[in-house]
Amino acid sequence: MAGTTLLIVESAAKARTLGKFLGKGYKIKASVGHVRDLPKSKLGVDVENDFEPQYITIRGKGDILKEIKDESQKAGRVLLATDPDREGEAIAWHLQNAMKIPPEENCRIEFHEITREAVKKAIKNSRPVDLSRVNAQQARRVLDRLVGYNLSPLLWNKIRKGLSAGRVQSVALKLICDREEEIKNFIPQEYWTVDAIFNAAKGKNSKFTARLASYQGKKIEINSDKEVAAIGEYLQGANFTVLKVERKEKRKNPNPPFITSTLQQEASRRLNFFSNRTMRVAQELYEGLEIGKEGTVGLITYLRTDSTRVASSAQMEALDFINSTFGAEFAPDKPNEYKSRKSAQDAHEAIRPTSIQRTPESVKAFLSRDQYRLYQLIWNRFVSSQMTPAVYDSLTVDISAGDYGFRASSSQLKFIGYKKVYSDNEEEEPKNNIPELKKGEELALHELKPEQHFTQPPPRFSEASLIKLLEEKSVGRPSTYAPTIDTILKRNYVERQNRQFIPTELGFIVVDLLKEHFANILDVEFTARMEGELDLVEEGKLDWKKVVRDFYEPFHSDLEKARELAQKIEIKDEEAGKECPQCGRPMLIKHGRFGKFMACSGFPECRHTQSINQELGLKCPLCQGSIVALKSKKGRTFYGCSNYPQCNFRSWDKPTGKICPHCGDAIVEKFNKKKEATQICQNPACKQKVEMGG
Repeated sequence: MAGTTLLIVESAAKARTLGKFLGKGYKIKASVGHVRDLPKSKLGVDVENDFEPQYITIRGKGDILKEIKDESQKAGRVLLATDPDREGEAIAWHLQNAMKIPPEENCRIEFHEITREAVKKAIKNSRPVDLSRVNAQQARRVLDRLVGYNLSPLLWNKIRKGLSAGRVQSVALKLICDREEEIKNFIPQEYWTVDAIFNAAKGKNSKFTARLASYQGKKIEINSDKEVAAIGEYLQGANFTVLKVERKEKRKNPNPPFITSTLQQEASRRLNFFSNRTMRVAQELYEGLEIGKEGTVGLITYLRTDSTRVASSAQMEALDFINSTFGAEFAPDKPNEYKSRKSAQDAHEAIRPTSIQRTPESVKAFLSRDQYRLYQLIWNRFVSSQMTPAVYDSLTVDISAGDYGFRASSSQLKFIGYKKVYSDNEEEEPKNNIPELKKGEELALHELKPEQHFTQPPPRFSEASLIKLLEEKSVGRPSTYAPTIDTILKRNYVERQNRQFIPTELGFIVVDLLKEHFANILDVEFTARMEGELDLVEEGKLDWKKVVRDFYEPFHSDLEKARELAQKIEIKDEEAGKECPQCGRPMLIKHGRFGKFMACSGFPECRHTQSINQELGLKCPLCQGSIVALKSKKGRTFYGCSNYPQCNFRSWDKPTGKICPHCGDAIVEKFNKKKEATQICQNPACKQKVEMGG
């Protein structure tokens, strides 16, 4: 039909959502991601011809592309509605070229939320494909290909097959290895704190605690028990006098709405989601779900963003909701604004609900458990970001004891503000009930409580803390964090233990080789500067081929030297300490896609392999076999019986070896959000709690 508009999106889910409210005048097709890309079988970048990319149709996409081209011939108008970012712009450009649409034609539309109003508005505001944005994506793609397809074969040759290196993944790996070195080389330093319990001269309930804070007006550091003893001796004869009483009202402002990286961090902390799980569920919420009578609708705005900007219409909707739901005291006089980081592209809004009226509870029945929990997190964070601050009454008391000074402080929540909707992560200050005191008042020392401490090494990175650091250092973009973490895990460069990253021997070897021969690739500032140059390409201020040229020339020189000078490293397989049951030769520990396994040293003559099961020293509650720790295909640890498949005992929670006295099922260990352990029956119908010592 000549009047039909062909609208092309990236995903089938998005196509279904749009099809529900665009009507008969539109035909909607999904490209299912990229349709053209660099070939996998070769470099695909003509280095001699100014880095011209050699794009081909992606294998398996020929029929999709043909169907789209055929439909475009029948349509009166073609609109390219791929995702509103560099990657989406590049897909639109490839589709435009495939369909031979003139470069100046207004064929590109973008919307940041999949709602009827947003899509209709986007269609009215179509524009040409933005070539500067496309070029920024081409520059990133070509740079990543030049690094990956040149460094990876070097690693295969010098270390072992199956390895890879990349601009962002190599920096992330170096950060993890550097942190491990810090931990390994850390020397604990002794220090002491001295608390004093004072009695005000006003009878009952007048005890309170203050900490030794200064000596002769300067901050005090106590490093030995000898110093503690000398301080204690001095204080025995001291007079304790209230020097200053200061009361203040403190305000704590809400956090900004989520951007991609902060959503990944908070979903990790609060929901125990890994970043790829967060992105998958957020994509489902963005692309649209069936919400009862309302039909199919996108629940959140675009999920790949580094801007905290919010549309004024959404701010006003939020203020109206807050006013009517919580009261005028929870709504600020004007909307809260938040500054994005300098490097933020600011093309998109922050991640927020497409409508505040769709409260988590109102849509819960239509969402999966993961969708509901992530939507609730996004909704709560956005609503709280538009609320008034929390207000605290703080009290600080300075106490003089001759040359020494003590300080007592307390803070009491006076007005809950935004915390009514979204509580912060930090622990609440312990209560210190300080009685009414006046300047000059004499106090009685009830008890001195010195305590020895030792400085702690920095913690290993979790997903949340690694993403936070990558963002702070401007390494990569929000969309790259999840695949980067997946890659370094799959390559066995790092292992995840207790949700923390520990580099393997292989990870250290790869980083050491890259450090020695490719300092720029591992340099955080260099990688961040490259991101800044890609932003300039997007803004039309820098030629993308110049960026690639300036990078490649020194990189190619380093590559030639490394091929000649880098030493070949032999990584010996670890012996498993047991013999092959088929041929009697020693078994070796190998690394595969799903982690470690045992293989016969007689390979290829003997191909016997076995999984490595970590025995917990516990008996199976069903058959008295051994409980072992296992890995799922997604790398998640679970627990099972060594007698499987004869015994089908399985549990995501670690068994304790105890049996429930009420139903006879296994007692397992569960952890709450504060990482506190409880022991509970794994039977959903029982859930009997057991005393930890029992």
